[in-house]
Formats: sequence, structure tokens, C-alpha cells
Amino acid sequence: MKAILFLADGFEETEAVGTIDVLRRGGIETTVVSIVAGKKTVTGAHGIPVTADALFEDVDFSDADALVLPGGMPGSSNLNAFEPLKKLLLKQHELGKTVAAICAAPLVLGGLDILKGRRATCYPGFESSLKGAVINADKPSPVEIDGHVITGRGPGLVFDFALAIVESLQGKEAARSVAEGLLYIPSR
Repeated sequence: MKAILFLADGFEETEAVGTIDVLRRGGIETTVVSIVAGKKTVTGAHGIPVTADALFEDVDFSDADALVLPGGMPGSSNLNAFEPLKKLLLKQHELGKTVAAICAAPLVLGGLDILKGRRATCYPGFESSLKGAVINADKPSPVEIDGHVITGRGPGLVFDFALAIVESLQGKEAARSVAEGLLYIPSR
């Protein structure tokens, strides 16, 4: 299984690095891709630089099983402004392959109508950007899995989000094994 996680300037570091780590522990070949033109080193919302494996323009996305968006601001807005990524997300969705976003990043999926009629969650205050989504405002979930679409609430719940991706690609046993190795007790 292969996953691609995208970095834009202003990404939420905990969500990006935590997700990458959990996916790789789960046996998922995870490539970190920068959408910043000509720059592999991308700076997070809290000033932490992370070096991507590749630049967007140099990657063949055809065999990706999952496309993953970390949140953060202005990272989520920067992801949303990058048209080649949005085209790629739409194609992935149309193929019924996993698309996942956490924190503010589900706004990208909402703007593409990927969340229409699906259960979704996000960082508090971004609900109005999840166009057409079914949101449980009374009792928000740490993560929502609705078919091939996975959304997560925020940085403190990154393990729930990443483990949901592992489960969707590698199965419940793989996710349970990774959680045990992390000494993590999932919220869901």
C-alpha cells in the first residue's frame, strides 16, 4: 500500500509528522510531497522545517492508495489554493481510493464536494467549510470514516486519524498492532 502526504507552508507539524510515522509503522509506503514550487523543505505553522521526499511535479501519483492532507493554517488554505492537488484529489475520489484530511484541511475536500452527504469532522470553527457534510455538532468525533473518505478533528487526535488510515489500507489488526506498539489507546 502507498500513501502520499502533502506539505504546504504553514502545515500543522504534529499532524504531518505524526501521521507519517504511524503510516510507516503500519507498513504503508509513505511519500511526503511538497507543493511549494522548487522547495523540498517546507516550514510548518510553528516554524518547524520538514524536508519532503519529493516535489509535487516530480511524482507519479497513479499508484497512490491514499492521499493525505495535514491541517494547520495557513497550510490548509495553501493546499486549497493549489489547483493541481485539487484535480488529483478529485480523480482519487472518483476512483474510490482513500482521501484523508485532518483539522482545517477537510475544507479542501468540502470545496470539491467530496464530503457531500458524508459524515465528516474538522477543527472547531471550520464546519461551515465542509460543504454538504453530515457533522455531529453535539458530539464531534475524533475521526470520521465514511467509505473511502477519512477526516480528523485536530492535532491532539492525530493518532486516531492516522490509525484510521492504517485500518482502511491494512486492516483492523494492523491498526491494533501499531496502536499497541505506540502504547496508545484509541479514542474511538
